[in-house]
Amino acid sequence: MSNTNKNPEEIIQPGRLGNEKMTLATDPRTDPRMLDGMIAVGLDVPGETPHFNLDSPIDQLFEFGSGTELFFEKVIQKCFNNLPPFQGVISRTETIVGSDGNEISLYIHHPEKMDGPLPCIFHIHGGGMVILSTTCDNFVRWRNDLAATGMVVVGVEFRNGAGKLGNHPFPAGLNDCASGLNWIYENRKELGVSQIVVSGESGGGNLSISTTLKAKKEGWLDKISGVFAQCPYISGLYSNPPSELGSIFENDGYMLDADTMAILAKLYDPNGENSRNPLAWPYHASVDDLSGLPPHVISLNELDPLRDEGFLFHQNLLKAGVSSVCKTLNGT
Repeated sequence: MSNTNKNPEEIIQPGRLGNEKMTLATDPRTDPRMLDGMIAVGLDVPGETPHFNLDSPIDQLFEFGSGTELFFEKVIQKCFNNLPPFQGVISRTETIVGSDGNEISLYIHHPEKMDGPLPCIFHIHGGGMVILSTTCDNFVRWRNDLAATGMVVVGVEFRNGAGKLGNHPFPAGLNDCASGLNWIYENRKELGVSQIVVSGESGGGNLSISTTLKAKKEGWLDKISGVFAQCPYISGLYSNPPSELGSIFENDGYMLDADTMAILAKLYDPNGENSRNPLAWPYHASVDDLSGLPPHVISLNELDPLRDEGFLFHQNLLKAGVSSVCKTLNGT
């Protein structure tokens, strides 16, 4: 039945907009198959509210970041460590020197049999640009899964803003991603690569887009054929979200919560000097910044606090004349 003839106060708002006590487990939109998996790892209900806030000493915030990383590492291990060994894919590690003089590990996966050059996915892992590692079981599995379909997949171990690979604030991680992509392009013949698509989820979605923006700014955009960003974490506006980012209120605490995201965002840019810098937070890119970028696919999740920033970014891509496809997976 349509809500067209109802008074505004009679329309039930989704998620926590309609019921502040709503959780992922009680939201009627939740896909029950996903919920079963979330229950198994304790992500069906909101976690504890952080004991710190943005005014806490930075050492305490780094401690919080490390604790968050440890929690998600345990969740990932529980989900992925009992999967059978992967067949038909060869992997190796390449160590390169980045633009800042630091060593960067690249994890290269490809099919056992390669007939001619193959498309390459340059994968940038999630974790808010501040936690987790390319070596986490889920990211290793993802690279193997993609490589098995007939692609070369390269995961980049960039410097994090916190955690075991920190503490390196913006733009350290971005510089590492750019160095890794340029190395792939320069060695594409030896790697058997035909073209490069940059892809990542959450913080990796941020770095996928910001690497492309950096490429445009520095004049090497022709090395990137496309961007596939999943649930991109790109606004940085988590401590005081604007009304247009309604999904932050609607889905707050659905695995992610605004308070935690605000702390992680501060660890990425401790002084807030880059809060509107598109290279740090691509949501703030202007039409001129976006003009001329390669095709994008933006994949979103209905019950994700990050949903609306990804959708509005997609709309801005269209305004800039960029080919962009946006899809939202309902119930996820």
